[in-house]
Amino acid sequence: MWTLLQIELFKIFKRPRTYIAFAAIAAIVLLIQLALYLDGDAYINFLLRSIERFNVEGKILNGYFVCYFILQTLLIHVPLLIALVGGDMIAGEANMGTLRLLISKPISRSHLLLSKFLATTVYTLLLLIWMAFLSLLVSLMLFGPGDLMVFQSEVIVQIPASDVFWRYLAAFGFAAIAMTTVAALSFLLSLFAENSIGPIVAAMSIIIVFTILTTMDLPLFVSMKPFLFTSHMLGWKGFFDIQATPGNSAIPGSIENTPAIIRSAMILLGHIVLFVGAAIVIFRKKDVLS
Repeated sequence: MWTLLQIELFKIFKRPRTYIAFAAIAAIVLLIQLALYLDGDAYINFLLRSIERFNVEGKILNGYFVCYFILQTLLIHVPLLIALVGGDMIAGEANMGTLRLLISKPISRSHLLLSKFLATTVYTLLLLIWMAFLSLLVSLMLFGPGDLMVFQSEVIVQIPASDVFWRYLAAFGFAAIAMTTVAALSFLLSLFAENSIGPIVAAMSIIIVFTILTTMDLPLFVSMKPFLFTSHMLGWKGFFDIQATPGNSAIPGSIENTPAIIRSAMILLGHIVLFVGAAIVIFRKKDVLS
């Protein structure tokens, strides 16, 4: 299995288009950091325009705030970058005519498929690590640390600087589960095509449709929300919902709704198992003609 994984990773990273995602994330993150560095104070004033007599020690525009801003902006678009590779893992082999050759080797189809999915997962994790480095560590170097101000619909949550870093580690860990779910979906869809464009478009279409359904409050869609993986992909935000004392003082190290985060993570993991399991079952019975 380890040899198969090495081969699949070599295939992924020898393709120039693999690095498009890394370049795109770098470009977007650096542009956001530049914009906030040049005109971030105006943006903060815009957020505080309706709040009177609000004072905070230190500066609101710090590395932690910039990272939170980037995550809200970028994690919505990262699934497309992951689908670029996940949707190509099987369909790309079929398109090049090498899939039939692969299954003729003395290895089981299940091991072959698992090695391809593990390689896709490694790519996804490396992409998130790259994003974490740029959005968190580089932001801290440029803007410095400080208390994190999270602007929600009705309240502003202030998290002490000493209680923020571990929350980002947990948030990126949760994001890894969410993005692996997208990788598993595009990986499953790649079984049904001989061109990677189809699975990529199909995966993004499913995500868009499910996301729209989760935002609609019609009774039918409300009952469907708990079972749609898109309803749980933003669960990383739960790590920044901190509990407060009766006097509205933050409780360091606390999380407002830990069971909800765990439930979302378990549902996402369930979808990963479902997608990969379905892919293995279908691939073992599939007639490969290309």
